[in-house]
Amino acid sequence: MPSICFYFQVHQPLRIKKYRYFDIGKKGPYFDDNSDSNLNNQKILQKVAQKSYLPANRLLFELIKEYPKFKVSFSLSGLAIEQFEKYSPETLESFQKLVDTKRVELLSETYYHSLSFIYSKDEFKSQIDLHAEKLKNVFGIKRPAVFRNTELIYNNDLAKYIEGLGYKGILAEGADHVLGWRSPNFVYRPVNTKKIKLLLKNYKLSDDIAFRFSERSWCEYPLTAEKFAAWVNAINGNGQIVNLFMDYETFGEHQWEDTGIFNFLRALPREILKHPDNDFTTPFEAIKKYEAVGEIDVPYYISWADVERDLSAWIGNSMQADALSKLYEIKDKVYKSKNNEIKKDWQRLTTSDHFYYMCVKWFQDGDVHAYFNPYDSPYDAFRYYMNVLADLELRLKENG
Repeated sequence: MPSICFYFQVHQPLRIKKYRYFDIGKKGPYFDDNSDSNLNNQKILQKVAQKSYLPANRLLFELIKEYPKFKVSFSLSGLAIEQFEKYSPETLESFQKLVDTKRVELLSETYYHSLSFIYSKDEFKSQIDLHAEKLKNVFGIKRPAVFRNTELIYNNDLAKYIEGLGYKGILAEGADHVLGWRSPNFVYRPVNTKKIKLLLKNYKLSDDIAFRFSERSWCEYPLTAEKFAAWVNAINGNGQIVNLFMDYETFGEHQWEDTGIFNFLRALPREILKHPDNDFTTPFEAIKKYEAVGEIDVPYYISWADVERDLSAWIGNSMQADALSKLYEIKDKVYKSKNNEIKKDWQRLTTSDHFYYMCVKWFQDGDVHAYFNPYDSPYDAFRYYMNVLADLELRLKENG
């Protein structure tokens, strides 16, 4: 029997304003929260809330009431929760209402949706703890048992480190070059670990919903709940679990309401549950229910980003490398300053999106990198970011 595991990423960055050279020394503010731009943080958050989060949450709540076997999971970045509190409290309340059903699992991650594991294990651990504390304060839950790293960035070292923190499970991309002949529809164990289990995204079925749903040139268009359920049913006897991992903005924002995406989601539990062997599960339930069928060895970093499924979306050019190097170069000075405002600004600058906007890749991935990107070019994103870092360094010097 395949269990369907829905996992949705919920994250919105604090985008940097157009911080020019002559702004250096003015001590911020660095983030575009309420300018006249349609791409300021407040407007984007409220727009996505109205188009995606609120209607999708209402629908999930209805489905949970209608189908006792229906379950989903989320990871909400600390920055997303902060912005809900500030700009859309009704959205936060709708997530709290879902969690209160006890059939919605929240996952652990870095508070600032950062690349910190690659650059500073201390910062990585600090952001995980901050995130766990935020979940406890906002949702009243204890530290989750399953971890999801930023953009599903993963390798063997990460799995071993996360196991050392006490987590029972971790998510990753079911990349072909990692799996080889194996299927993503089983539970695995990361190599060189003892107890932690690994859930791998079924990227084909996930992307059929997240990216191809409204693509009229796709040979399977239109995608119906009946058709998708038939694909899931075909896994019966050859898989334990179907991990459908995607951005939550899939519903209503990436795929607009008029594509029929909400109708698809509304009908999907009914069609999935028509097969008596199917059910829905959350990540923690899955790792408790299923034994690992083998080990997965991932010595290099993978992610769910772009066609390469690697780190090139964030660390693929010299601008990104320079910005990240400079950012973490001043980390110790930031912490020694004991200035909470400087520390908070620095941590907000660790968010992976800042480096994603500096990406110069094109062809298949161009539209993805342009999504809610407030900058005219990757070079502008780099320039404004480095100007902010220069200003932050001046503040550090003045702080003594």
